[in-house]
Amino acid sequence: MPPVPSVTPDWAYERQHWRRGYFRVAGVDEAGRGAWAGPVTVAAVILPGLATEYPFRDSKQLTAPQREEYAAEVRRVALAYAVEHAWPDEIDRLNILGATHAAALRALERLRPPPQALVTDYLKLRTALPISAPPKADALSYSVAAASLLAKTERDAVMREMDVQYPGYGFASHKGYGAPAHRAALEELGVSPAHRRSFAPIRRVLEAGEGGLFPANP
Repeated sequence: MPPVPSVTPDWAYERQHWRRGYFRVAGVDEAGRGAWAGPVTVAAVILPGLATEYPFRDSKQLTAPQREEYAAEVRRVALAYAVEHAWPDEIDRLNILGATHAAALRALERLRPPPQALVTDYLKLRTALPISAPPKADALSYSVAAASLLAKTERDAVMREMDVQYPGYGFASHKGYGAPAHRAALEELGVSPAHRRSFAPIRRVLEAGEGGLFPANP
């Protein structure tokens, strides 16, 4: 087992719901919200309410091999889990926050058994379920940390596929974020169908007419 990061989640937020009789608590987290390309990916996970200690941590604290190992463990032990993507066209239509909320609600709808309460990473969803939405919950809650692992690893896999579909942008390395190599590729190749056209850096490239490997309206 890889070394465990020093910041350790616990069950404090889940216990707030358990005390009220809500034992199926889903953790919800997203990956890719700030990227310029690819989907925003949201995962929802219900862990067994046994107050067991897990190695799950905020995915940002872990190496890629650790994330893959722990994500596999999440799938093995979870009572239920689901992952949903909001693709660039949905992001452009709803804006990034709206698309994130829509993907989160789709993921929650797929959970079987259904959740009775939620803990999210500051994602204040419109739902009738009791919800706790503290900041940095992915580092504080086992359930949200588990969701962060699934969201990150699933989105990374999508970006590796997009790297093959749209070569030259470096999606496999920077995962669609605004790295210098990504900026340079946009100037050379133009905007691809994988890009979020409503995001300011992409909109500027379109308005400048730079590149042209892909049409502005595929």
